[in-house]
Amino acid sequence: MPICQTPIHAANQNMRGRSGEVVDWIAHHAATTPKKCAVVDLASGRRQSYVEMHDRVGRLARVMVAYGVRRGDRVAFLALNSTDILDIIFASWRIGAVSLALNHRLTAPELSYIINDATPKILFHDITLDKDTTELREKTEIAYWIALDGLGGDTPFEQAIAEAEPIHKMAPQFFGDQCLLMYSSGTTGKPKGVIVTHGMMFFSGVNGAAPSRQAPDTVCLAAMPIFHIGGLNVSCCPALRVGATVAVMRVFDPGNALDAINDPSLGVNHIFATPGAFSAMRAHEKNATTGFSNIVTAITGGETPPRSLIEWWLERGVAIQEGYAQTETAGSVTLLPREYVSKKTGSAGKPLMHVEIAIVDVLGHEVPAGTLGEIWIRGSTVTPGYWNDDIATAESFFDGWFRSGDLGRVDEDGFITIEDRINDMYISDDENIYPAEIENALNEMSGICEVAVIGVSDEKWGEAGCAVVVPHEDAEISEDDVKNYCIAKLARFKHPKHVVFADALPRNAVGKVLKFVLRNTVPAQLGENI
Repeated sequence: MPICQTPIHAANQNMRGRSGEVVDWIAHHAATTPKKCAVVDLASGRRQSYVEMHDRVGRLARVMVAYGVRRGDRVAFLALNSTDILDIIFASWRIGAVSLALNHRLTAPELSYIINDATPKILFHDITLDKDTTELREKTEIAYWIALDGLGGDTPFEQAIAEAEPIHKMAPQFFGDQCLLMYSSGTTGKPKGVIVTHGMMFFSGVNGAAPSRQAPDTVCLAAMPIFHIGGLNVSCCPALRVGATVAVMRVFDPGNALDAINDPSLGVNHIFATPGAFSAMRAHEKNATTGFSNIVTAITGGETPPRSLIEWWLERGVAIQEGYAQTETAGSVTLLPREYVSKKTGSAGKPLMHVEIAIVDVLGHEVPAGTLGEIWIRGSTVTPGYWNDDIATAESFFDGWFRSGDLGRVDEDGFITIEDRINDMYISDDENIYPAEIENALNEMSGICEVAVIGVSDEKWGEAGCAVVVPHEDAEISEDDVKNYCIAKLARFKHPKHVVFADALPRNAVGKVLKFVLRNTVPAQLGENI
């Protein structure tokens, strides 16, 4: 059984010594490389050097203090991507506050639950979302709402910044202090507030710096939502920590992303995106005239990319490195080294420097190489727990190990493959069926754009598989085609009994398939066939 010498909670407390003091990254680079470009807002064309960002962050910090924000208070943002979000985050950190990331794609009831649980003192909101905030104002008790447009227009946000005297010195803080509150994506239901500390952010950045080849000359395209840990702490924060440049997209669009990559004035050389986003760029007509030679690092996560997608990008000189992480690990657990992308396609790599993993059985005993088990994680990037939820925290830890809820296996060379979520597994005729294995096989079938497999009730077998298939445009495939394809690819007991065709799969804001939605809706479509 994995044994942890120092529980995670105790480890975080030990970080509070002087050696764990937090450094203001923006202030540091403003002093050392003041004229270096820190951020570019692609939608508005705004650019800020580090010294300009330092001043703006300081002014916004003063605005927060004027509205009564104090150390430990939550500062929320509900907005489309812009450099303003980064200003808000670093301003809240400068005064010791906690940045609360809100997913603008959630409904008002979903957001109300999060806001009432987190109780932020102030909320910065995009005026394009005003129709959503009307209901939120009625269902929450936030003291202050400040409107912005994400484009630098004449808004209360910009007016307040212009009139404020900057705070240039960061309030003393330590690695064990909380800096972020991010709610889980809710792929299995009600979201939980994940506590993220300064130490988690720091060690996540240290973990990724070498394998993703981050340096001051990095120009990272922030294409994913910044309210998500991947968009923030795989794209933006690691680059700003090393004094590099972040180019922020307002929303992901494959054509616009290809334009940014192809723009010599930007010099984009790093990108993080979901497999779905890389697939969309592959399908876009502009890829034929886009030069990819400047791309130093391309990272993906959230789900395993199909081999065909990896091979398409490799043919264009881009090695997409698959990584594995969760919000609970500040976006940092494993990453596949670039030199192994073609040799270990489908693997998420090896544990990064300040992370340790174990693959365990239902009793918590470590299993041999090649054996499927739950992924347990410990290290300096792991959360101390969930906000206002001691029960969920207790259930998620054992002897200092974080129980991820993900299933995986490690091969003889130490490379981990993520197989599935425990909650997605179903049992048919006493056999454990892991949908990701079936999905990986079907993703290689000509005519299938994307697919998700779930278990549905079955009178004979207890549960049976159902493949929800999204065909490529103009593709003509039938249920029998899908079932026949499985014959040579999968053992018979893994074959889906049902096939349902759909125009698209339900996904959350960062591209993960919402299987709980499929489990709630697909049985009704099957009707008497179940």
